[in-house]
Amino acid sequence: MKDFNGKILFLDRNDINTDEIIPAKYLTEITKDALKPYLLEDLNMEGFDSESDLPGKKVIVTRENFGCGSSREHAPWALEVNDINIVIAENFARIFRQNMFNCGMMAVPLEKNQIEKLFSTFSGKETELKTDFAGSKFTFTTGTESLEVPFEISDFDRSLVEAGGWVDFADKNY
Repeated sequence: MKDFNGKILFLDRNDINTDEIIPAKYLTEITKDALKPYLLEDLNMEGFDSESDLPGKKVIVTRENFGCGSSREHAPWALEVNDINIVIAENFARIFRQNMFNCGMMAVPLEKNQIEKLFSTFSGKETELKTDFAGSKFTFTTGTESLEVPFEISDFDRSLVEAGGWVDFADKNY
């Protein structure tokens, strides 16, 4: 199972699409590793610089409709190769969300008020996420401030994560 803990990158924008996650001009690359330097290269968000804001981040917290646009696995792959195995948002584009779980990663929706609380409490601060996968809860921490948030994923998605993704799940079950 992948690691779902670490420093958080807060992206305060709706509708971050797959072309912004990994630009289409890199889709001809033949390995996941070749995608690594281009993650979020084309993200258009005031104050965001992928070269300085991404290093060391393991988690993304963002707004609604993350992963909209083209239905390709390259977007989760670009996150995965950069050790970002979890995205937390209000909601996700359906295919992006399933591609994340198919790769053994997590795309976890939280209610709008919970996302708002995370942004108002932690954005702009060095914040870490600790995931209790078995207990279905997140703990967000910065300095002396901490917030525990429960989350839900389906039993099937949980099985995909535990197996390491769809291919490993299928090998074990079919």
